[in-house]
Amino acid sequence: MRKKISVRDLKLGMFVDELCGSWMNHPFWKSAFTLSEQKDLKALQECGIDEVWIDSSKGLDVAAKVVPASDAKPKAEEAPPQPAAEKEKPVVRVSLDEELDRARKIQAKAKQAVISMFNEARMGNALHVGEAATLVDEINQSVARNPGAMLSLSKLKNKDDYTYLHSVSVCALMLALGRQLGVQGEALKSLGMAGLLHDVGKAVIPEEVLNKPGRLTDEEFDIVKGHSLKGWEILKTSYGVDDIALDVCLHHHERMDGTGYPDKLPGSELALHVKMGAVCDVYDAVTSDRCYKQGWAPAEALHKMAEWKGTHFDEHVFQAFVKMVGIYPVGTLVKLKSGRLGVVTDQSEKSLLTPKVKVFFSSKSKEPIFMQIVDLALVKDGIESVENPSVWGFDIKKITGV
Repeated sequence: MRKKISVRDLKLGMFVDELCGSWMNHPFWKSAFTLSEQKDLKALQECGIDEVWIDSSKGLDVAAKVVPASDAKPKAEEAPPQPAAEKEKPVVRVSLDEELDRARKIQAKAKQAVISMFNEARMGNALHVGEAATLVDEINQSVARNPGAMLSLSKLKNKDDYTYLHSVSVCALMLALGRQLGVQGEALKSLGMAGLLHDVGKAVIPEEVLNKPGRLTDEEFDIVKGHSLKGWEILKTSYGVDDIALDVCLHHHERMDGTGYPDKLPGSELALHVKMGAVCDVYDAVTSDRCYKQGWAPAEALHKMAEWKGTHFDEHVFQAFVKMVGIYPVGTLVKLKSGRLGVVTDQSEKSLLTPKVKVFFSSKSKEPIFMQIVDLALVKDGIESVENPSVWGFDIKKITGV
C-alpha cells in the first residue's frame, strides 16, 4: 500500500516510492528505491523535503497512526503536480550565465543515472528507465531556458567519463533539435530518452576495446559496431522503453546512402528520429576530446559534417541542426572586424550571424584586453573569421568558464 509520510517517520528497510518536492532539492536521481543505508536516510531528512511516499508492499511499514494515501486528503489535493500541467507553463529564456549552475547540477545527476544504468546492463539486468524520465524533463527545461548551457557543458568530457556524458549530451541535443523541428510534449521527451539510452550497448563492450587509444583492428571495430544491436537487445527486455528509443539505439549509425550499420538501411527507410539521432551522435562525438584524438572546434565540426550531408545525414535534419546550434556554435573562437578575438557564448534570437561574443584579446596588439560580452546584434562590429584556438595558444574552456 502506498502511504504519504513525513521524512521524520522514515526508517531503514522502507521502500521510497516517490519524493515529494522539486527534483533539484534532493540528492537522489532515482524517485523510487529501497532505503538501505544510513547516509541516505540522513540525506533525505536533511535535504529540505518534508514528505515522501512509501510502498509498504515492497518494504517496511510505519506505525498505524500514519494515514494511508487512500484515506488522506482528497486526491486532487494530495496528488503531485501532473507533468501535463508543468509542460504547459511557458519557460522564460535566460542568459547562459544564469543557466550554467543549474545545468551543471542536472548534468551531474544525469551522468550518475547513466552510470547506474550501464552498471545494470553489465550485470545482465533489465533496466528500469522510467525513473530517468524526470532527468529528461529537467534537461528539457534547461534546454528551453537556454540550450547553450547544456551544450557548452557537453564539451567537458575526459576519456574516463566520455561514454556517460556523451549520452547526456546527445539527450540535450535531441531535445534542442526536436524543439527546432517543432516537436512538442511527450514526443519531445521520447526523443530525449532515446538520446540518453542510444549508446547503452557500449556497457557490454570490453573497455580495452572501447577506450583503446590507438587505431582499432578490423576485428575490434566489428566488436564496437556490435553495441547498436546489443543495446537494442538490452532495451527490448527493459520496462518503460518505447519504440523511438529502440529504433534510435539500433539504427543511429545508419547512413543516408545505406553504408551504415547494423542493417545498411537507406535514408528512405530511416525514421525522422533516427536521422536526428545520427546527426546529434556524430556532432557530440567529433567535438569531444577522446582517448585517441582531440575534438574538433564546433564550427569546424559543422563545416566537415556539411560535406557529409546527403551521404551520412538527412539534409533537412542537418539544416535544422545548424540553425539550432548556430553557424557559430557556443565555444567557437572568432575574430571580429575590429580585430578583437572572442568566444561565442550565446546565440542571438535575431540572426545566426550575430551571436554574443566574450572578447578578451587584441589580434593587433597581441595583448589581452578587458573581457566583456559583446552582443553583435546591437553593435556595428561583426565576425570576420573563425579562428583555431591552438594556433593562438588559447584554452577555450578556461576562457569561457565552462
